Amino acid sequence: MTAQSVSDKRYDARYFEKWYRDPAHRVRTPAEFNRQVDFVLHLAEWVLERPVARVLDVGCGEGQWGVALRKRRPKVAYVGVDPSRWAVAKHGARRGVRLGSITDLDDVIANGEQFDLVLCVGMLNYLDAATLRSGLRQVARRSAGLAYLELFAKGDAYIGDTDWPPPKPAAWYKSTLQSAGFVPLGMQCYLTRGEADRLSALERG
Repeated sequence: MTAQSVSDKRYDARYFEKWYRDPAHRVRTPAEFNRQVDFVLHLAEWVLERPVARVLDVGCGEGQWGVALRKRRPKVAYVGVDPSRWAVAKHGARRGVRLGSITDLDDVIANGEQFDLVLCVGMLNYLDAATLRSGLRQVARRSAGLAYLELFAKGDAYIGDTDWPPPKPAAWYKSTLQSAGFVPLGMQCYLTRGEADRLSALERG
């Protein structure tokens, strides 16, 4: 799933209007979205023991997380990456959204650059197994703090645009995340193995 292989027609203004804002279809209300942002931000800062300074948002869409995070932390440096040419043309310069996909991070992000908080929200289930494995390894290389990796497994209840490959069992995702170098905290939150000494034994999922 590269930037060139994703249909721009699919991820155009109508797509974002339907799934982000239309009350009949949106995945989260504004209140739910704000609770999610607060939860992830505060957990990241609890783990880091300092304010979040740098954020990478993979599959960021219109960069809504960047807008919300800057309201809470005006000095935060936010980088969004998304395969939608429409989103980049509309919001790229103003919101910090770059064209690319999860498997392009080594090209889109400067070599060695890492982030306090890495977000993959509402996009990992779109990926086939090989792309997910490859992409998670690139995400792990960029993570120097908390990673919020939203995935739904077989048997889960989920809403929104579900034009995905059939979800796999939870055990498969757990093994795949572990192979990529992630240690679970629970609630879709992870640290890389290199950062896991921040956790006590019972804080690990």
